[in-house]
Amino acid sequence: MRKLELHWQILIGMLLGIVFGFVMTQVDWGKGFVSDWIQPLGTIFVTLLKLIAIPLIIASLVKGISDLKDISKFRNIGLRTIMIYVATTVVAITIGLVLVNIAQPGEGISEETIVKLTEAYANDKGVTDKLEEASKQKNSGPLQFLVDMVPENALAALSNNTLMLQVIFFTIFLGISMLLIGEEKAKPLKDFFDALNDVVLKMVDLIMLTAPYAVFALLAGVVVSSSDPDLLLALLKYAGVVVLGLFLMIIFYTIVVGVFTKKNPFWFLKEISPAQLLAFSTSSSAATLPVTMERVEEHIGVDKEVSSFVLPVGATINMDGTSLYQGVAAVFISQALGFDLTFGDQLTIVLTALLASIGSAAVPGAGMVMLVIVLESIGFPADKLAIGLALIFAVDRPLDMCRTVINVTGDATVSMVVAKSVGKLGEPNIKEWDDHLDEIQPKK
Repeated sequence: MRKLELHWQILIGMLLGIVFGFVMTQVDWGKGFVSDWIQPLGTIFVTLLKLIAIPLIIASLVKGISDLKDISKFRNIGLRTIMIYVATTVVAITIGLVLVNIAQPGEGISEETIVKLTEAYANDKGVTDKLEEASKQKNSGPLQFLVDMVPENALAALSNNTLMLQVIFFTIFLGISMLLIGEEKAKPLKDFFDALNDVVLKMVDLIMLTAPYAVFALLAGVVVSSSDPDLLLALLKYAGVVVLGLFLMIIFYTIVVGVFTKKNPFWFLKEISPAQLLAFSTSSSAATLPVTMERVEEHIGVDKEVSSFVLPVGATINMDGTSLYQGVAAVFISQALGFDLTFGDQLTIVLTALLASIGSAAVPGAGMVMLVIVLESIGFPADKLAIGLALIFAVDRPLDMCRTVINVTGDATVSMVVAKSVGKLGEPNIKEWDDHLDEIQPKK
């Protein structure tokens, strides 16, 4: 019997998790049962992915750089990566602003709904935490993100998943230094990182065996912890504009893949779908990164020299889905609270959302911190910021899940385009978790 493909297994797990979650909301003990006995399984899965993210970045990036025979190739890869990421982010924000100005979802929000949402969420810890974090980022200097990129302690950076840019900086520094001492002297260290890379990728394969069960647990947990359905319905038009914009970004990516890489866009979506489904379930580009790298390298054929740099950098600075959401959310909040925006304000939103996406962490909820920065850049009244966040807080988690899918898809798209431009897009080379199982089994 033919084995069901992984993306179908994950999709079935997600659907069963949603149904199970809804069933559990109908019984008194259901929410507690899911929280205590089901959701921890999903949490363990996400933790395992985070566990191997930094070892994978280090091993993969060092291997990619040390395999380069011409160091100028790395400069070409870096420049093209940054330029394309900036271009796709501008496209995403522009799509969001065009849609929200056409649909004007904020005009349909009643005063009663605004009051109800404010009472429910304005003093919520999630909202107040986002305001505090945004205040810290706002008070930093224009080049603070460059300062933050350089670690003062490599071991401290390697032990913290939120310091991904510091890890990338240190690893690139290490890889280039290995090139400069000569192949013979660097060989022992290169062999170590080559072996570590293979081991960590095998760990990804093993973790992915549990993915269908993990997404069942994660989605069940999301359903039982969802907000008041009446409030969700009130924000349906706003959420619909965001989702439509995200869907248009998927179409944009498929066009880019078809035009620039000459690959079948539907084949691309099929191969990257396990990473997309995990991005939806976890709401974290960083947690999904090991799976994204495995799919892009083994199933799409992007050379490690490219993927090892483009994907970790993308997981940190490329937030197309989040940037699109910020454009829509900023205008929606302004419409709902009667704050008039000029054309110049909307250009400011494009620029600020672009810059904010570079310094944003690849974790759930980072988008709302960026949104506060965007709202402050257009002079939105400080005393209404909490109300503005409260308006969209009810639907933030499901939209966060959707926009993370776009972030991951954008990373994969850019890695293909960059790989094609430097002649590093080859054929898939799929490895299974049990490829070497016969070597460790007793001989018959």
